[in-house]
Amino acid sequence: MKRFFRFFIMAIVFLGGVSLAKEIIIKDVLGREVVLKSLPQRIVLGFYYTDYLAVGGIKALDKVVGFSKAVWTDWTPASWELYSKTLPELKKIADVGEVEVGTFSVEKVLSLKPDLLLLADWQYQVLELDLEPIEKAGIPIIVIDYNKELPSLHILSTQILGQITGQEKRAEELCAFYKNTLEQIQSTITKANRAKPKVYVEFGNKGPSESGFTFGKNMWGPLIELAMGENIAKPFIEQWGPMNPEQILVSKPDVIFIAGRETELGKNKEAMVMGVEIPKDEAKRRLEAYKKRLGWSSLPAIKNNALYGVYQGASRTLADIAMVQFFAQALYPDLFEGIDAQKTYIDFHKKYLPIVPSGTFAIRASEK
Repeated sequence: MKRFFRFFIMAIVFLGGVSLAKEIIIKDVLGREVVLKSLPQRIVLGFYYTDYLAVGGIKALDKVVGFSKAVWTDWTPASWELYSKTLPELKKIADVGEVEVGTFSVEKVLSLKPDLLLLADWQYQVLELDLEPIEKAGIPIIVIDYNKELPSLHILSTQILGQITGQEKRAEELCAFYKNTLEQIQSTITKANRAKPKVYVEFGNKGPSESGFTFGKNMWGPLIELAMGENIAKPFIEQWGPMNPEQILVSKPDVIFIAGRETELGKNKEAMVMGVEIPKDEAKRRLEAYKKRLGWSSLPAIKNNALYGVYQGASRTLADIAMVQFFAQALYPDLFEGIDAQKTYIDFHKKYLPIVPSGTFAIRASEK
C-alpha cells in the first residue's frame, strides 16, 4: 500500500511538471511569432555557427543534429579546420545542403526530426516557398540576421540565440559588449565633429586586375556607416555587386579597404588573402598590388596611404564589432591611437569561443 501511495505521489508530481512546462514565444527578425513547446533539443542550424557557439557555449553543440555544412567548410575552410580539430563532434553532424547552390534538402531536414530549424534571413528568403513540408510537420522555423549589419538585428539575433539555448544571461553580456563598444566608437567621433571620410570597400577575391564586389546595404556597407564613414557605393549598389571603375575614380575615396579570405591563397596568386594562418607579409604583398590598379594612384586614399586589408570572414557576426573599430581607426586615426582592433577580435574568441585563431585579420599597406 505504501509503495502504491509513493508511486501515486510521484506520478502526480511528474504530470504536474509536464503541465507546468511553459511554452517559449519568440519574435524573430521578420516579426514572426514562433511558439516552441519547450527548450529545443534537436536543432538544424542554417548559418551563424560561431555566433551560436559564442552565445550557447560548447554544450549547445550537442543539440545540433544538422547544419548547412558547405557554408562553413567551403566558404571559410581554414576556420572549419580549426574548429573541427577542437570540436571533432562537428564532423559527425548531418549535412542538410547549401541554400546558395541549390543543394539544401527539405527531405534531409525532415528525416532528422528536429524541434527547431534556425535560418539566416537570406536563407529564408530563398527557401520560403519550399519550407511548407517542414511547417506542416510542425517544426518551428526561426529567422535571425547578422548579414544586414544593423545593431538592432545583431542584438535581437543574439537574444534569440540566448533564448533557444537557455543562455539568456550570456546573450545579454554579449549584447552589452557589442553596444558599449559601438557607443564608445561613435561618441568619440561625434564629439570630434568631423566631416565623414569617403570610403570604398571591395571583396578582393578577383585580384587588382578585375573589380570585385562592393557593398551597399549589406555586410561591409553598413559597417562603414557604423564607423561614421560615407560609403561611396551606396547610391549605386543595392546589396552587393561590382561598381563601375570610373565611378570609383570620380568618387575619390579617402580610405579604401580590400577584404580577403583564406580560400584564394591557392587559387589566385594575386587575389587578396586575409584570415586564419595567413602570413602578414603575404597579405601585405597582395594588398600593395592594388596601388597599381589603373587610375588609383590619383585617389586620395592611395596618395595618403589609406589602403587597408580586412578579413572577409570577420563580417556578419558579433565579432565584427572589432572591424567597426578598425574602420573607425582608419577613418579617424588621431581619435583612436593605441586601439588594436585585431587584438579585440582575438580577445573576443578567447572569451566567448572554443578556439583562438592566429593569422592576419586587419592590416594597413606599407608606407611609400
